[in-house]
Amino acid sequence: MKIQRSFAICSSSLLLSFFLLLNCVLAQAQSKNASKYACLEASPAALCNASITCGSASTPCTVDVKRTASSAEAVASIAKPKGNATFCVNAGTTLTWQSASKNTGFVVDFGPSDPFAQGGTIIGGSDRSVSVVAKKPGCYKYSAGACVSGAIYGMCGNANAEVIVVGGGN
Repeated sequence: MKIQRSFAICSSSLLLSFFLLLNCVLAQAQSKNASKYACLEASPAALCNASITCGSASTPCTVDVKRTASSAEAVASIAKPKGNATFCVNAGTTLTWQSASKNTGFVVDFGPSDPFAQGGTIIGGSDRSVSVVAKKPGCYKYSAGACVSGAIYGMCGNANAEVIVVGGGN
């Protein structure tokens, strides 16, 4: 009798542990798929459509870099703007990096490879916008940092985002 009860408890515990493990594995697989980066896709340019394409050959793409409560946001002038959302531009489009927030400075860094063929970090602020022309097609990850002058604690924040440059370069 004791052996049967022990066996039932052990097998139930083992079965419960198996289902919990399976549930965790499935949840982790779903979260990995949901957090994919556009630049990891086989063809990132295929993700581009009119709603996430910013600017044109005659109209600059404006990207507002601002400090939020917990980090920074780069918001492109697209149809439904969201902070740090991936956006697309056509090669030859001017990107104007700015901060509409008062007393805010920003830094945008593309690392060793940038779509502007300028090589270097973009540094500006609420009193100084910076315009660059997208030249090299591809998908680029960048970090954006924003700092508010005069604040003492937690005055700076940063975030990561992506931009896809579509078309032939100049």
